[in-house]
Amino acid sequence: MTEDCRGQYAAGLQRYRGEDVRFVIVSGISGAGKSTALHMLEDMGFFCVDNLPVALLPNFGKIAFDRKVDVNRVAVTVDIRSGDGLDDLSEQLEVLKELGIRHEILFLDADDATLVMRYKETRRTHPLAGEGRVESGILRERELISFIRKQADYVIDTTSLLTRELRQELEKIFVGEENYGNFIVTLLSFGFKYGIPADADLVFDVRFLPNPYYDPNLRAMTGNDKEVQDYVLGCREAHIFLDKLEDMLKFLIPLYMDEGKNHLVVGIGCTGGRHRSVTMTNATYQRLRKLPYSVRMEHRDIAADQRRKEK
Repeated sequence: MTEDCRGQYAAGLQRYRGEDVRFVIVSGISGAGKSTALHMLEDMGFFCVDNLPVALLPNFGKIAFDRKVDVNRVAVTVDIRSGDGLDDLSEQLEVLKELGIRHEILFLDADDATLVMRYKETRRTHPLAGEGRVESGILRERELISFIRKQADYVIDTTSLLTRELRQELEKIFVGEENYGNFIVTLLSFGFKYGIPADADLVFDVRFLPNPYYDPNLRAMTGNDKEVQDYVLGCREAHIFLDKLEDMLKFLIPLYMDEGKNHLVVGIGCTGGRHRSVTMTNATYQRLRKLPYSVRMEHRDIAADQRRKEK
């Protein structure tokens, strides 16, 4: 692009600076959920374009934010499908900056095992695998787009996210405009008698706490009920445990982030996953929810006993 063209573009956009405009570039590993994320952004009011050629980014930005078009929120996907054009991405992003168009990069990722499973379930072919193994295509793709991940403003690991949970994460960033620390903490309550969660990175056993199950008045309740919470948290050791767990997680999360990890699953278990683990997971969530990370909570086995009885 010539200096004259850049000057004209910049002059044309000057009057729009200061408006609430967002130019989001969606990228990431194939199979990690880029298309799903783009559809969600469209539902949130973004004008979306899939697989836009990299060379067209500046022109598209100029047209999108022209007052005649009346668009102030756009999202485009740029990924491995761009082929050799991907090499020019950094240069085109610099052009966007010169035009006064602030861009944000959303990068979707997932672990290799999950990606392979998704490809097998959908019977799709990885764009770089050809007739070879999916794993080889994924490895090659990670090498080619690693520079985009490093520049990303937001990185979401979809390995263990449900579709609705991905939507919640996107809404935090692009609707609620909450502080997003590129890190997801999942607090997961479970029952040891149903097995330790396979995806748990850290597992804590709270079976040392008094068990509400042995109180007939509390047995049918769960850790979501105040009576059970009062019973469990009435123990001094429960608060000591919460203090130490909070301190440990605040210490560990930045270290995990430094190592490139995006998602931490913390399992908190008791015997049946209904009373103590639910209570302690809820309490931990309340302590961590104000941290500059995305913190979510799940109770895996809270209804497991009931489901077993119904069978």
